Amino acid sequence: MRLTFALAAGLLAALPLTAETRQIQSGPVSITPVITDLNEPWAMGFLPDGCVLVTERNGRLWHIAGDGTRQEVAGVPDVVAQGQGGLLDVMVPRDFAETRQIYLSYAKQQGRGAGTALDVGTLSADGGQLDGVQTVYEMDPGSDGGRHFGSRIVEGTDGFVYLTIGDRGDRPAAQDLGRENGSVIRVSRDGAVPSDNPFAGTDGAQPEIWSYGHRNPQGAALDASGQLWVNEHGAQGGDEVNLVQKGTNYGWPVISYGRHYSGQKIGEGTEKAGMQQPSHYWDPSIAPSGMMFYSGTLWPEWEGDLFVGSLKFGLISRLEGDAAKTEVERIETPETDRIRDIREAPDGSIWFMSVGNGTIYRMIPAEKS
Repeated sequence: MRLTFALAAGLLAALPLTAETRQIQSGPVSITPVITDLNEPWAMGFLPDGCVLVTERNGRLWHIAGDGTRQEVAGVPDVVAQGQGGLLDVMVPRDFAETRQIYLSYAKQQGRGAGTALDVGTLSADGGQLDGVQTVYEMDPGSDGGRHFGSRIVEGTDGFVYLTIGDRGDRPAAQDLGRENGSVIRVSRDGAVPSDNPFAGTDGAQPEIWSYGHRNPQGAALDASGQLWVNEHGAQGGDEVNLVQKGTNYGWPVISYGRHYSGQKIGEGTEKAGMQQPSHYWDPSIAPSGMMFYSGTLWPEWEGDLFVGSLKFGLISRLEGDAAKTEVERIETPETDRIRDIREAPDGSIWFMSVGNGTIYRMIPAEKS
């Protein structure tokens, strides 16, 4: 924790910018820019030595030291930076201090198309090089276009790696177990398929699939009990928050609370036997992306609440309680401009990434600033 405080202090000292006090529904907060001048940032990850890794969709991975020194990490895989594709999520495993491994998700060239892939590499001691990079998983070739890569990575409490994959704009594929489109996949750290995956050994099914029937899940996080949740983009309306359960079908595109952009009805309605209902949905859409469950360290009243960034309305949605069913607050400030990622730092501060501002901000209660 001391290292993370040092990181924040170092970055704040290095930047000629000051904290702003903003009034939100829950009370006054202090918001400070800590990393600026980013180009389409997508994700961030905290390292145990107090440094931060930041991905940009164009293919750059940045290592930010506690004094604000920034260096581009070499050795990152080639990415297809078109449409919504590019270098996307970064995940720092719990054993990083021993292994120095990091995981990256990205859009990988596959013939004339591209597919979501997951790579692992070893970060050098100085943070400037990614060595021994290997692809541990990539979806089967066959998708084209620049939409719906999903790409959030979560390390489960079971030690396996979960990766979200969008339907790639091919709606029916999300109901086809023979394709990974529109799924959450689960693999071992080296990419091996766990024997207890729900469709391992099922003829015609992709064995990595953990759940399916998703549209484009761009947020994923564990709650305090270790359960995996995702949020996903609907079409026109129908953005969802879902508790991810083994072998479950979440319905896209057969059921949805939204409509096609043409205004036409999607599928068969809002519910169907054998298809899971969302824990929460937004209509109109907020275009959800990064998400986190909060520990309550600096805001005890927020313990267990879910925070979801919006790419559409310039806000952070706070959903109350373990069931994540009720939106109780929308945090809207000049800084919350298209939130792509949101994380809790080890000191309990909330860091959020604004694509609109090209900036990562740190939020704390105003009385603690």
